[in-house]
Amino acid sequence: LFAGLLPQQVFVERPSCRFDMPFDPASLDDARRALEHHGQEVAAVILEPVVQGAGGMWFYHPDYLRGLTALCREAGTLLIFDEIATGFGRTGKFFAAEWAGVTPDILCCGKALTGGVLTLAATACTGDVARGICGAGRVFMHGPTFMANALACAVAGAALDILDENRWQMQIAGLEAAMRKGLEPCRSLPGVADVRVLGGIGVVEMEQPVNTAALQRFFVEQGVWIRPFNRLIYLMPPYASPLADVSRLCAVVKEAVHRGAYRTGV
Repeated sequence: LFAGLLPQQVFVERPSCRFDMPFDPASLDDARRALEHHGQEVAAVILEPVVQGAGGMWFYHPDYLRGLTALCREAGTLLIFDEIATGFGRTGKFFAAEWAGVTPDILCCGKALTGGVLTLAATACTGDVARGICGAGRVFMHGPTFMANALACAVAGAALDILDENRWQMQIAGLEAAMRKGLEPCRSLPGVADVRVLGGIGVVEMEQPVNTAALQRFFVEQGVWIRPFNRLIYLMPPYASPLADVSRLCAVVKEAVHRGAYRTGV
């Protein structure tokens, strides 16, 4: 839509190295080639660490982040992590970057920042980046009208206080165990390409795109709300979800796949 008006982005293939498999250094080849070819013009590399959300709920190996960080440092390119879906414990680490033990230059976060109660996001950066933006008396002149909304900030403060109690590790471990147990039977069902779970994220990937409207009708009839997209039926339950609720969600997903509700809305 904005071709010719905005700088062109350079896209690389998603990391091919699964989280639960040995790391293949060749998975970095595409990023390495892109930085070698475009390094002088690339201002920053941005990606979701460890879990690609809208990119297919794909879980990839933390060593990819370590390798990409080294490539960016070598190229003098900023590294940006989008932790909006992965931050604040969702993957089993407080931030997904901790799986790799690396620190980005810029970190974007939101969603669990307020426990999903109100809309709020935040962007953090290193001191070097901050000084580059705000040196010589300059300020970062950008922000929406509701930036730093007082009510949203108060909710975020309360949510962070709850997270600071450190119950989230136990909650995420419980969610992970329940979804592994509840979704694993889907692996043997016809039409299923993969089943994967990491922290508080459970995914059943189908071989073909699902009939979203039909599948959501089935879910509502069963008394649950699950939002599938493309080939994915996925769960991201609230941390405080009773394990009985998580088991119920998994059972309904299994029933939907077993009955073929993703095709015709049985």
